[in-house]
Amino acid sequence: MNIDVRKIRQSLNLTQIQFAERFGFNLSTLRCWEQNNRIPSKATRVLLRVIERAPKIVEEIMRSE
Repeated sequence: MNIDVRKIRQSLNLTQIQFAERFGFNLSTLRCWEQNNRIPSKATRVLLRVIERAPKIVEEIMRSE
């Protein structure tokens, strides 16, 4: 499954810092994904797809944790 992390983040109009903080990602890991230096794990790719399709639901869950 190919995933464009930068495209997902930009579609939400978030900076790297905002995206990482909002969804619980390590900032340096996010940067590596966007630069194609690392590939997100399968579980992370699924989470990124959910963020892409339903960011408000993920945000709500993150706030309740």
